[in-house]
Amino acid sequence: MSQFDDIRADFEFLDDWEERYKYLIDLGRNLPPYPEAFRDEAHKVRGCASQVWLHAGEQDGALVFEGDSDAHIVKGLIALLIALYSGQTPAAIASVNAFDALKPFELEDHLTPQRSNGLSAMVKRIEAIAGQYAAAP
Repeated sequence: MSQFDDIRADFEFLDDWEERYKYLIDLGRNLPPYPEAFRDEAHKVRGCASQVWLHAGEQDGALVFEGDSDAHIVKGLIALLIALYSGQTPAAIASVNAFDALKPFELEDHLTPQRSNGLSAMVKRIEAIAGQYAAAP
């Protein structure tokens, strides 16, 4: 079972949305510290109401993502996306439909429109990064 599957199972176990929000916040708190060197304009995600940074590195042909935000819930969403995408090849990332994968979380019903737009922006950024790595010789 993947880390993403574990998170989904934990999320489904929680009964109410207050508990689920707390769980998302805890996921964000448990992310490794984001390197200051990548807290710059080149790594900033456009389209998010809060400050969001994403960085990817390649390890044995797979992409490993790091991220951070100044908003607790958003940082939790970053942790969720890292669990979904990190450790996969650029080709595998291109084949993932994030919104289908995230459907069991029912986020679209419980995030503000701004947060939903930010989540979409983060997914697009991850897809773009994977595309850049896939196109590199």
